[in-house]
Amino acid sequence: MATQILKTLSPVAAAFLRRTKTSSAQYVASRARDATFEKLMDKYKNLLKVISIQDLILASNSKPASVSLDFLNRLSQRLHLNRGAAAFLRNYPHIFHIYNHPDKLQPFCTLTPAALKIIRQESEAIEKSLPLAVTRLVKLLSMSLTKKLPLRAIFKMWRELGLPDNSEDSVISRNSDVFLLEEGNEPNTHFLVLNDSKEFKDCLVPAVENWRVVECCKEDCSVDITELKYRFKHGFPPCMRLTKNFKAKVKEWQRLPYIGPYEEMGKEETRNSKIGMMRMEKRAVGIVHEFLSLTVEKMVEVEKISHFRKWFGIDLNIRDLFLDHPGMFYLSTKGKRHTVFLREAYERGCLIESNPVYETRRKLLDLVLLERRGLDRGGDKFRSVDESEGKEV
Repeated sequence: MATQILKTLSPVAAAFLRRTKTSSAQYVASRARDATFEKLMDKYKNLLKVISIQDLILASNSKPASVSLDFLNRLSQRLHLNRGAAAFLRNYPHIFHIYNHPDKLQPFCTLTPAALKIIRQESEAIEKSLPLAVTRLVKLLSMSLTKKLPLRAIFKMWRELGLPDNSEDSVISRNSDVFLLEEGNEPNTHFLVLNDSKEFKDCLVPAVENWRVVECCKEDCSVDITELKYRFKHGFPPCMRLTKNFKAKVKEWQRLPYIGPYEEMGKEETRNSKIGMMRMEKRAVGIVHEFLSLTVEKMVEVEKISHFRKWFGIDLNIRDLFLDHPGMFYLSTKGKRHTVFLREAYERGCLIESNPVYETRRKLLDLVLLERRGLDRGGDKFRSVDESEGKEV
């Protein structure tokens, strides 16, 4: 009887039915692959390792900023450097420079002028977009049921949200009329609380509404306005087989009303009924869709977004939620991590609507993809040409 009920609910219910017969790992492995996103994650795999080492170098107290290869070798397993630190660093001479420390008489690693320039450009882009970062935090807190979130969870997302390194001072303390810091019950636990969001009231509109407005204004729009109010943009992987039954269930799900991520949940919202379960699930989809829309690159590790699950009132497994909606999200397992992309934000592996912070980060990705190409005949030195000024750095 339960099986018959689940089959009549939605595509999500059908997916849930499959999960009762397969393990979570099998469900992930059985997802439809998208070659474009898989190729993008192939590029990001090594970029994430480069960023981890770059952060360690910048955190050092030495001048110029540098760390020893012995230190990096001890962290090889944590950084997923399978062949050791030296072999990895030598693959990216446009980013890292290995030299023998004159005093400590051992090999050290520092950043090249080209890499440092990109870091400065990213810092400048983040500084200029601070008002936008404040709005992102307000919207994030507004989605919380209690209008507060763990500070630790937010700081784990600082890159994704386009926050500066000193965001506690430059963003939170500087906007004390908007944000409050609250101590938790456990030691060293703090919460960021939304104090006043009146001036941001007009900003609390889900990103999906922009798409709905565009669709509504199209001359050839065949969808009723009342139905369009609850629809999401879908684009399925090219290799995914869409049966007539699946399409019908997606269409039914699209028509289902739900409470938006910035709306207060009423007491009538309950999981005790079939329609209640479906509405709660669609609300969860709306929240994670908005969450991804708030990130700089419209992508995030599933583990990071999972820290916000209970604060957003999501009772479902976040990873399975992404897998249940392949037309909206794409889950990649490359690089020994689960990363989710907002499908509608990308075209041919690039953001459709770019931003200055994203553009500077793509420059670092370009250096990663360059690897050892562009070296001089000696093989140890390289020349990086500043295209804007026509000078070597």
